Amino acid sequence: MAQIFDPVPDTVQAPAVCCYVNATSQIQIARITNIPNWYFERVVFPGQRLVFEAIPIALLEIHTGMMASAILSDTIPCHRLALNQESTADTASSSPATVSEHSVAPKPTESAIPEPVSVG
Repeated sequence: MAQIFDPVPDTVQAPAVCCYVNATSQIQIARITNIPNWYFERVVFPGQRLVFEAIPIALLEIHTGMMASAILSDTIPCHRLALNQESTADTASSSPATVSEHSVAPKPTESAIPEPVSVG
């Protein structure tokens, strides 16, 4: 997987394909700072899925945005965000089996939404 900006350092033998989902209603900043000579920072909007390559020992910092600041709200080891890939030649059909507990909860079905109540 090619990253247009800031590719994984050349010294890495097998980078992991990782996925993080912003399951909150706030804008977040995803940042990796523990890998020397590599800068990774992305804005992740509410409900957005961020797929990226990283070294398995990297730590993804999640900063939750406020009006004039950002608070470090979580630090996730990238090996926990790694997608499971099938060992077939067609990687496009590989299924992302596990995204860890940082995935979006399923949306409620239409029948789970209560009907409006009319008064009078």
